[in-house]
Amino acid sequence: MVIVGAGEAGARAAVELRTQGWTGAITMIGNEGRHPYERPPLSKHQLVDAAEPVPITILDSNRLIEQNIGFHTNDVAVRINRQVHTVELASGIQLPYERLLLATGANPRKLSVQGNAAKEMLYLRTFADAIRIRERIQPGQRVAVIGGGFIGLEVAASAVKKSCEVTLVEVAPRILMRGVPEEIAKLVEQRHREAGVRFKIGVMIESVDKEVGGEYVISLADGSAVRCDAIVTGIGAIPATALAVVSELEIENGVKVNEMLATSDPDIYAAGDCCSFPHPLYGGKRIRLEAWRNAQDQGTHVAGNMLGAAVPYSALPWFWSDQYDQTLQVAGLSEPTDTTVMRNLGDAGKLFFHVAGDGRLVSVSAMGPTGAFAKEFRLAELLIEKQARPELEALANPGRKLKELLRA
Repeated sequence: MVIVGAGEAGARAAVELRTQGWTGAITMIGNEGRHPYERPPLSKHQLVDAAEPVPITILDSNRLIEQNIGFHTNDVAVRINRQVHTVELASGIQLPYERLLLATGANPRKLSVQGNAAKEMLYLRTFADAIRIRERIQPGQRVAVIGGGFIGLEVAASAVKKSCEVTLVEVAPRILMRGVPEEIAKLVEQRHREAGVRFKIGVMIESVDKEVGGEYVISLADGSAVRCDAIVTGIGAIPATALAVVSELEIENGVKVNEMLATSDPDIYAAGDCCSFPHPLYGGKRIRLEAWRNAQDQGTHVAGNMLGAAVPYSALPWFWSDQYDQTLQVAGLSEPTDTTVMRNLGDAGKLFFHVAGDGRLVSVSAMGPTGAFAKEFRLAELLIEKQARPELEALANPGRKLKELLRA
C-alpha cells in the first residue's frame, strides 16, 4: 500500500490499514520534511500562543515504527506507471504498489493582481506558512486580510488577539459565501466588528503595492485604499491534481472518484481535499470538501475499500470554525432556495435549519459559545442523516425537543 500525501487523510488511512489487519508494506510520501501534523491550529493557537509553536503530530517517529509504516519525507511523487503499478519519486526511488491512495490535499489559490507587492502577500497552508505569519502579526501592526472565508476570518481573529489593527477585504457581496448561510455570516461579521475589525466588502482590488519605507497599499476599485504592514491572503484552495493529471486519471473539480472513493483506475483511490465524490444524501451530487473532518473520515473509510470492503462513503459534511469566544458549525449542504428556520437557544446560541422544497431537513448551521449547542446540533445531524421531514414550527420552537422529532 502506497499513500501519496502525509496530511490528515493520508495518515488516518495508513493507521486504519493496520487496524483492519493489513500486514504488508505501507509507505507514505510527504513533501514538507515533517511528520504528519494537524492543520486546524495553524490559523488559531499557533499564531497567538506565547509559547514557541510546534506542530501537533498525528504520527510521530515512535508510532510510525510501532505501526511499521514507511515514510519518505521531503520527497515528491512525480509519476505513476499504472501498467506496472509503480510510483516514481523525484529522488528517483521507484515504489511498487498493490493499491495506491492519492491524499495530496490542496494548495492556496494565489491572488492575481497588479502591483509590485503581489508576490509578497502571505498565504496559510503549512506550518512554515504559520510561522511566517506569526512573525508579522505583532502588536500594533496594521494587518490586511484578503478573503472572507474560514481561513481569512480565523487569521483576522488571531491578529486581533495579538493587538493588531485589522482590515478585511472581501470582493464578494458578503463574507462566507461558500457553504455558510447568510444568517450565520451576518452573526460572524457582527462579532468581528465588535472586536474592531474593519471591513471592505463587495469591492474589487485593483493593485497591491509596496511604498518606500515598507508600507503596503491595497488600492480598491471604489477609490479607497488600505494601508498596512502585512497582507495575509485566503481566497480558497486548488486541489493538488498534478500527479493525477500526468497519470491520466479523470479530473472533475479535483481527482474524480466514485462512491467507494476509487478513481478511474480501480487500483488507485483518492481522499481528502484533492478529490470530488458523489454524495448519496444529496442525490449523488458531486462535491469536494476542504474540511478537517472530511479528510479524517475519508482517510479512515478509504482504507477499508482499499482492502476490498466496497462500502460507499456517505458521512454527513461538517465544518467548524472558532471565531473569538464563539464556535460556528455547519452540517449538511444547503441551497439558496431552501427554507431557513431559526431556533433561538438563548445564551447557548442560535440554530438555523435549512429545509428543501420536498420538506427534507438537509442542513443545519449554528453559532454560539463553544460547546453550548453541541447536543442540539448532534440531534439535528441525526435528523438530516435520517432524511427527516419535521414540521417547521417544531424546528423553530426550542420547547419542542429534537429528540422527540427524531423518534417521530
